[in-house]
Amino acid sequence: MNLLRAYVGLANRLNERIGVAVSWLTTVLVAVVCYDVFTRYLLKSSLVAVQELQWHLFAVIFLIGAAYTLKHGKHVRVDVFYNRFSAKTRAWVDFIGSLVFLLPFCLVAIWCSHTFVINAFIIGEGSPDPGGLPARFILKAAIPVGFFLLSLQGLALAFGSLLEIADLRATDTNAERQGTDA
Repeated sequence: MNLLRAYVGLANRLNERIGVAVSWLTTVLVAVVCYDVFTRYLLKSSLVAVQELQWHLFAVIFLIGAAYTLKHGKHVRVDVFYNRFSAKTRAWVDFIGSLVFLLPFCLVAIWCSHTFVINAFIIGEGSPDPGGLPARFILKAAIPVGFFLLSLQGLALAFGSLLEIADLRATDTNAERQGTDA
């Protein structure tokens, strides 16, 4: 159990630090969008590289920030049901959902993207548009990295849920013992 707790703590700290660092890219994204709007509408000039930079930044924020979002429980789920569940049922939903849906999806995404990324690095892929950004392969590398971080956090969620289930069982057992002892 201590090993599981240590893993959960390590994954949480890693994804917290990465998530906070990546969150600063939203400030950069806002600045780039403001620059693009200013140049496009006031100066009647636009650069393809600036437009591509917007969606590159958004993609990195989304991919690398997904694990941070999962850590803080902010992913979309059917909260109408989930919030009404007991703590034990929520822990079971998180445990089973992580193992059955999240982790296999992450592994498939990593597996399917690795050749895609390697080929992009080999050819030094850049933007096909004139004036576009040169190193698109860096953006593509964010795909397996993001899903790897998400899988680390998914495993931490599963382990944390398992620890919570075990703690709840111990609490329930202790409550039953105290009830029969009285």
